[in-house]
Amino acid sequence: MNDNRITPETNGVRFGLLTAAALIVYTLIAVFAGFFDNLAAGSFNLIILAIGISMAIANFKRVKEDRMPYLAGFGTGIVTAMVASLGLGFFFILVSTVKPDMLNLTHARDLFGYDLSALMAFLAIVLMGSLGGAIISLVAMQYFKSPDHKPVEGIE
Repeated sequence: MNDNRITPETNGVRFGLLTAAALIVYTLIAVFAGFFDNLAAGSFNLIILAIGISMAIANFKRVKEDRMPYLAGFGTGIVTAMVASLGLGFFFILVSTVKPDMLNLTHARDLFGYDLSALMAFLAIVLMGSLGGAIISLVAMQYFKSPDHKPVEGIE
C-alpha cells in the first residue's frame, strides 16, 4: 500500500479517530469495572494516546517509504492527539448530558474545590491530551526520524 497522497492531517485524523475509540472503550471499562473514580487510572489514557501517536507516525513513515520529513511526522502526531482528545471530550459531554450520574465527577470537587462541569471536564481533557500528545510526538519522532536526519547546523 504505497499511497504518496497521504498527508500528516489525513493520517492523523484516521489514527486519531481510532485512538479516540480506544480511549472511549477504556473509559467505559473503567466506569463499569468501578475504577473510574481513581485519579491514577486516568494516566492510562496517556499510554493509549502514546500508542496511537506511535502507530500514526509509524504508518506515515511506512507509507512514505522511510523518507518522512521530521515536521510532517511531528504534525501527524499532534493531529492524532488533538483528534483523539476532542473525541474523548465530546464523549464526556454526550454522556454528561444524556446520563449525568454515569460519570461521577464528584472526586474532582475535592481536588479543585468546586464542582467540575461537563464543559470544564471537556476543556481539561482536550488540554491534557493536546499538550501530552505534543510531548509524546516529540519523543516518538526521536525514534521514527529518518536515518539521514541532520540537526540544524551553524546556529551557534
